Amino acid sequence: MTGLGGDAGRSPVPGPVLGMILKGYPRISETFISNEIALLEAQGFDIRILSMRHPREDFSHESVKRIKAPVHYLPETIAGNVLKLLSANLAAMARSPRRYLKGLAEMLRRLAATRKAATAKHLLQAGYLASRVLPGSGVTHLHAHFAHSPTSVAVFTGILAGLPYSFTAHAKDIYTQDPARLSEKIAGARFVATCTGYNKEYLGKLNPGGTPVHRVYHGIDLGLFDPGALRVEAKPPYEILTVARLTPKKGLPTVLRALAGLERAGIEFRHVLIGTGEERENLERLGRELGIEGRIEWLGTKPHEVVVERLRRADLFLLGCEVSANGDRDGIPNVLVEAMAMGVPVAATTVSAIPELIAMEDHGLLAAPGDHEGLAEAARRLLTDRDLRARVVPQARRRVLEHFDNRRLVGELAAIFRAHMS
Repeated sequence: MTGLGGDAGRSPVPGPVLGMILKGYPRISETFISNEIALLEAQGFDIRILSMRHPREDFSHESVKRIKAPVHYLPETIAGNVLKLLSANLAAMARSPRRYLKGLAEMLRRLAATRKAATAKHLLQAGYLASRVLPGSGVTHLHAHFAHSPTSVAVFTGILAGLPYSFTAHAKDIYTQDPARLSEKIAGARFVATCTGYNKEYLGKLNPGGTPVHRVYHGIDLGLFDPGALRVEAKPPYEILTVARLTPKKGLPTVLRALAGLERAGIEFRHVLIGTGEERENLERLGRELGIEGRIEWLGTKPHEVVVERLRRADLFLLGCEVSANGDRDGIPNVLVEAMAMGVPVAATTVSAIPELIAMEDHGLLAAPGDHEGLAEAARRLLTDRDLRARVVPQARRRVLEHFDNRRLVGELAAIFRAHMS
């Protein structure tokens, strides 16, 4: 297999088959995964996508169309799939009774500790993979995206099929999981990848066995985020953009309160919000209470092309990430990287790894999580201070070009796979 970067002109060389276990495929909110798969294929990796769910959206990003990997969908639930799962698991037991009994014992141990029915489902799904999908596939290594259920399936499949596994840990899957369970998964893995230094430090504390943990930022496809000439000037009424799932960790109440602060300061703006989620009704109610409902345009979920077009028009990108009550949090939201690549100034919060992307006053402005007054002041400055914009806009784009190019970053990930799959 050859790398991109300096080796981009070489023909891909066939290599071992990688089984990629995903929560769902394709998912509109996980473009970074489809981009990663497409780039790994470009480097010569032969991949099988093993998805725990069918897609829940009726459209997908363009990057999905470049992927050649066949997709195998696991039975998503036990209900309605009992015969399919049982027959597959009986076949897995017949293929290797010793391995299956080991997997069954591991499942029972975990079930006693967690009392979660999903534990049994994960073993059944692993049995389906081990007997119905993997034989004859050439898969020599399993890699799961997300440290919760996909990695649980990878653990059991590894036992039943006698294959090594690794996983990529992201955000919610790290911080809402029992640390003891996560530590066990790390200990059994060939390696772990994660998308921020903040995550790597946390995972290191759960890694007494010394499993290699690699920080590899997600990055973005820079060819899709080309602003042309950078636009420093901004004139009212300003267009403020937020792209986010409407969930607690995105801190959208803080965003709306910051917008209300801008209105009280006499700043003319309209706010465009792209995304859907369970908080929509509560956010609409808050917008009415704050008296800014007429300034908000709710666009719902949109494909990549629409997001890019709205970034071209935006004067500011605004996000208020925070740690939610269950511990869930973002790492580095890709939308911040995309905004910076497009020359849109960013006002955000200091939660998690966002300061790894944005140095205060150099690449954008940050406020503490939940500090709507601080976020409003950051937004005001980035909208009205031309000298600040003239400094931040080019420096932010340069930071993305130098550190968040997904072709180079997937090259790093490819080298990690090669080292651990040999």
